[in-house]
Amino acid sequence: MTSGRIIPTQATPSPGTPIQVIGVGLDGRGGLAPSLQTLIDRAAVLVGSPRHLGYFPETTAETWPLGDLKDTLEHLHQLLRSGAPGLAVVLTSGDPLFFGLGRLLLEHLPAEALTFHPHPSAVQLAFSRLKLPWQGATLVSAHGRSTEELVAALRRGDQLIAVLTDPTHTPATLGQLVLTLALPYSYRLGVCENLGGDAETIHDLTPETVVGQTFASLNVVVLQRHRGKLSELENLPVIGLPDKAFATFDDRPGLITKRDIRIQILADLDPRPDQTVWDIGAGTGSVSVEINRLCPTAQVYAVEKTAAGHGLIEQNQRRLGNANLHAIYGAAPDALAALPDPDRIFIGGSGGHLADILDLCAQRLRPQGRIVLALATLEHTSTVLTWAKETESSAFAWHIELRQIQVQQGVRVGSLTRWQPLTPITVMTLVCLK
Repeated sequence: MTSGRIIPTQATPSPGTPIQVIGVGLDGRGGLAPSLQTLIDRAAVLVGSPRHLGYFPETTAETWPLGDLKDTLEHLHQLLRSGAPGLAVVLTSGDPLFFGLGRLLLEHLPAEALTFHPHPSAVQLAFSRLKLPWQGATLVSAHGRSTEELVAALRRGDQLIAVLTDPTHTPATLGQLVLTLALPYSYRLGVCENLGGDAETIHDLTPETVVGQTFASLNVVVLQRHRGKLSELENLPVIGLPDKAFATFDDRPGLITKRDIRIQILADLDPRPDQTVWDIGAGTGSVSVEINRLCPTAQVYAVEKTAAGHGLIEQNQRRLGNANLHAIYGAAPDALAALPDPDRIFIGGSGGHLADILDLCAQRLRPQGRIVLALATLEHTSTVLTWAKETESSAFAWHIELRQIQVQQGVRVGSLTRWQPLTPITVMTLVCLK
């Protein structure tokens, strides 16, 4: 026995359903099932864009070209109220309920008056042409919308992102957007033009190669994340390595101390040759690698409690560093016991043991040493300030420097540029005065 409302379905549209919404591809009438062709031939009113109506030049129906949507919806309302016999057929692109006209129709017309007949959407066709399983893909419409949702997906490092474009948010614009975000990973762009039509074309491009190119107005872009090649590690800067130079977590590729924050951490840490440095909660080891490159004779210990992170540190050490960078597998504070006393300590992650880690660091830090922390929450900032105040005694005294860093990146939106903020980070420096 089941409960709840039962919604009846049927294999063929009911003659009593007054408005039939039919998705059409670039192959026009020939791409429709015979039953749908019959519906269109029976229509008393045929609604659609000039392109869609052009697929049915022999129709005897009254045609309503889609122009002012408000007027079209009002005419459909009047048609329903009049109870006039005959069908109204609304032609749309692909699946009307996937970023299509269907949502608007349901908002303004009674659902019981509508029947939907989807055609394969442009996104379905794009993934088919690219031969990519897409059950986990992120689907974004930039058609007449902002790029905020796309920027969020790119920053998360979503593996597959399908984007419906428009004349402003073109494939070239999307490529420029990827470049301006300076992501810690790379994307390839599958640009799929005129899907389902005679002029169908598929392009496999990079953000660099797509910029400046033009494409047919009917296109879908599929962005596929991939790791950069070793050849991309040539001509790296002395300080401030690009985020994409580092191997990162497959499931959380954006989990890395970003370049702008990393540069400030290095400045506040002030590492010197031959020192001993602890990097606690090292993640991918990006801060450790930078210290290792700046001070190749310093002994840098990157402590990470996850096996995946430990493996990434080793990989990044081999690609970017030297033998004085040591990956330590274990959780702080216990994993710190066997390490030599440090001159500098960076704490990027604490695993919920921040106060205990600070206690041990204070005991082991060499005279005039420094502890630098990157803190993303108010609670952790408060924990450190409280700890510093409570531990001040004849044995310890701290000079505290606080910086809140709010990085905003210039992001291209069509021909314009706007600011896109990153999460604010508090960089706190504790300098031991005794």
